[in-house]
Amino acid sequence: MTFSVAPMKPAEADRIGRTTEDAGLGALRTERGNLPLERLDVRAEVTGLVGRVVLTTGFVNTHDTALEATYVFPLPDRAAVTGMKMTASGRTVEAELQERAQARQAYDDAIASGRRASIVEEERPDVFTMRVGNIPAGERVTVELSLVGPLVFEDGAATFRFPLVVAPRYVPGTPLPGPSVGDGHAEDTDVVPDASRISPPVLLPGFPNPVRLSIGVEVDPAGLELGEVRSSLHAVVTEGTTVVVRPGERVDRDFVLRLAYRGNSSAVVCVPDADDSGEGTYQLTVLPPEPTSPVRPRDVVLLLDRSGSMSGWKMVAARRAAARIVDTLTADDTFSVITFDDRLERPETLGSGLVAATDRHRFRAVEHLAAVQARGGTEMFGPLREGLTLLSKADEGRDPVLVLVTDGQVGNEDQLLRDIAPVLGRTRVHAVGIDSAVNAGFLGRLAAAGAGRCELVESEDRLDEAMTHIQRRIGAPVITDVVLSPSSDLPKLPTAIYPGVPLVAFGRYAGAAPESFTVRGRTREGGEWQETVAVQRHTSPAVRAQWARAALRDLEDRYATGDRAVETTIVRTSLEFGVLCRFTAFVAVDERVVSDGEVHRVVQPVEQPAGWEAQAPRPPMPSFAAAAPAFAAPAPFGAPPPAPFLPQSVAGGAPGGPPPAAPKLMRTRGRGVEALPLPAADDPADLREIAAVELRRLEKDAHLPGWERQDLLADLASRLGTLLGGRQNPAYDAVRDLVAELTAGGDVDRLWARAVQVLREFTGAGDPEPERRRRFWR
Repeated sequence: MTFSVAPMKPAEADRIGRTTEDAGLGALRTERGNLPLERLDVRAEVTGLVGRVVLTTGFVNTHDTALEATYVFPLPDRAAVTGMKMTASGRTVEAELQERAQARQAYDDAIASGRRASIVEEERPDVFTMRVGNIPAGERVTVELSLVGPLVFEDGAATFRFPLVVAPRYVPGTPLPGPSVGDGHAEDTDVVPDASRISPPVLLPGFPNPVRLSIGVEVDPAGLELGEVRSSLHAVVTEGTTVVVRPGERVDRDFVLRLAYRGNSSAVVCVPDADDSGEGTYQLTVLPPEPTSPVRPRDVVLLLDRSGSMSGWKMVAARRAAARIVDTLTADDTFSVITFDDRLERPETLGSGLVAATDRHRFRAVEHLAAVQARGGTEMFGPLREGLTLLSKADEGRDPVLVLVTDGQVGNEDQLLRDIAPVLGRTRVHAVGIDSAVNAGFLGRLAAAGAGRCELVESEDRLDEAMTHIQRRIGAPVITDVVLSPSSDLPKLPTAIYPGVPLVAFGRYAGAAPESFTVRGRTREGGEWQETVAVQRHTSPAVRAQWARAALRDLEDRYATGDRAVETTIVRTSLEFGVLCRFTAFVAVDERVVSDGEVHRVVQPVEQPAGWEAQAPRPPMPSFAAAAPAFAAPAPFGAPPPAPFLPQSVAGGAPGGPPPAAPKLMRTRGRGVEALPLPAADDPADLREIAAVELRRLEKDAHLPGWERQDLLADLASRLGTLLGGRQNPAYDAVRDLVAELTAGGDVDRLWARAVQVLREFTGAGDPEPERRRRFWR
C-alpha cells in the first residue's frame, strides 16, 4: 500500500502520539513517528565555469517493518547525472545505468525478494524520482548522486543554481482510466500521462520540517579574476574558499549563488576519449561582439501569466517586468499584450492585433498590466499559439519577438513544445521565469526552441538587475545565422549570439583534435562576421559528460516534438557515455536479504515553495484544453489517504467541468488518517466546527506540563493563522485577536485559559451536535 507522511521532530511525534484522538489540523503521523527523508547534503566544487556536485539523501525507517521511500526531487536541468551509490549498514553498492524498463524490473525483483535496493529515474530534464526499498526497521540508508554541469555565464557573472523543491504544476487534460503510474496526488491525464509522477504531496503551511539541509560550495576561479560572491535566497557564511549555508535553512526554494568573474575569453577545449578510440569531445566558448548598430524594428507580443500560482510577490514582480518590457519599445515597434490564465485578456482599447508602440498605446498597456491579479489555471498553449500566429505575419525587415513572463509551473511541457513547433517560424521566444522554485527546465527548453533567451528572477530584489539584462537581449541578437566549423551533429548549435551572453557549444570530433575552430555569422547590418579560436587540449572528463547531457536534451526535445525514431539513439548515447536520461535509470541492488519482501510504501511530502500562497478553489472557467481535476482520486480501499498537500488550485485551478471537491486538511484519528474540510471563504459555521475540534483538544490536554502546552499553543496559533489568512468577516475578530496573543507569548496558564474561553465563545457550545459532528468526520 502507499501512504504519505509529514515529517516532524521526535518530540513532536511523541507528543502527538499522546493526543491522537484530537491531534488537530496540520498534524499527520504514523504509529512510529514518520520521516522517510532525514537530510539533504549538497557538496559542490565550482571550477571556473564548471560545477561538480555530490547530492546525498539520507533516509531513516522509524517503523517496525521494512520501508520503501519514494522521493520526487529536482536537479539542475543542464547537469549530467553520472553516478550513484547506496550505503547502509557499512555496505556500499555502486549503481548500474540500465535501460529504464530493465532497471525497474531489477529493482522490483530485489524488493520482492527482500533485498535492499534503490533506483533513480528522470521524469523531466529537472525532475527525478528516487525509490529506496527494504530499509529495515530503525536503519538508515544514504543514496549519493554525482553530477557535473556548466554554470550559466552572462554579463560578467556566473550562476550556480541548485533547485531543492518540485513546485506544484498545473495539469490539464482528461483523467485516464485505471491506476496511476506514480504515487503523486495528481491524476494522470491524456495530456500529462505521467502527472502522478511529478506531483509529490505538499506540506501545508505550519508543518514542522525536520529535513536537515546542508550546502557547501567550494569555489576555484581557475585562473579567472573572482569578484563578489552572492547568495540571493539563502543565508550563507564563507569558510576559506567554501560558501556554506547556515543551519536551519529550509528545503523550499532554489539555492542560487552568483560569482562575478572578470577576464573570461573565447576558448575551445578538446578532450580525447580515455579509451584511445580516436575520438574526443570539445567545448567552445565565444564571447559576443559589442553591438555596432541599433536593433531593427520589432513586432513584439508580451504574454503575462496571471494564473493562481503567480499570486503574491510573483504577480507584483511579473507586472513590473511586463511594464518594463513595454517601456523598452520604440515608435518603430508594434506590439500586443495578452494576459492569460484559463482565458485570454487584452487591454480593451488596443484591439486584438498588433498596434504601434506610441506613447498612448504603451500607457494603455501598462495601465492594463497594473490591474492584473492572479487567478485561474495555467492554460499556456492558447496564448502561445495566439502570440505566434500574430507574429507569423511579420515582414522580412522586422524582427518578430515573443516574451513570456511566467513561473512555468505546468506539467504538459512536452505537449506545449510539440504543438508550438509548427508555428514558431522565425519568431524568437524569450522567457522570463519568476519564482523561488521556477520550472527552469521547461522555460530553458522553450527559449532554446525559439532561439531566444531565458532569464530567471528568484526574488523581488533580483528583478531590477534581471530586467536590465532582459532589456539588452529582447531586441535582435548581435550575431545570427551562426555556423561552426568543424561542426558536430549533436547537440544542435545555437543559431544566435546575444549581448552579454557567450556562445557555448559542445560537440564530438573524430581523429586528431582540430587545431582551431571558426564561428561565422551575420551582424545586425547583414554583414559577415567570424572568429577563429585556437584549441587547447585537456583531459577533464567533465567536458565529455556535459556534451552527453546536452546531446541527450536535444534528442529528448526532438522526441517530445514527435520524432520517435530517436529513442534508440537516446538509449545508446546514455549507456555509452554513462549519463542518465528519460529512457534509462540508475539502479543499485544489495544482494543481502534484509526483509521478507513486505514493505510499507511512503511518499515523501515536499515543502510548499517559499512565497507561494495557498488558495481556495475557484469557480469553473472556460478552458482552451480539457481540464484536469483539482484533487487526487480517492485512495484505494484500505489505504490511508495521502498526506496534506496543496490542491491544484495553488498552481492554477482546474477550469471546466464540475466544481472540484472541497479542499481538505489532514489530521490523525486512531491508527488511520482522516481529512478535515477547509472552511469555505468567510463561512463562520464551517470554521466553528474546526474550532470545536481544537477546543476539545485543549480541554483534553489541560493536564500536560507547561512546556508542552506552550508548544501546543504555538501550533494552535499557526493553524488558526493559516485558516484565517485573507478572511475579512468580523465574526473572526476574536479568533484573530487570540492568534495575536498566542504569537506574542506570555504566561502559559493565562494563554491556555484565554484560548479555551475564546474558542468556547466562538463555537457557541464547545462541541457540535452529533449529526454535525458525523458530517464533519465523513
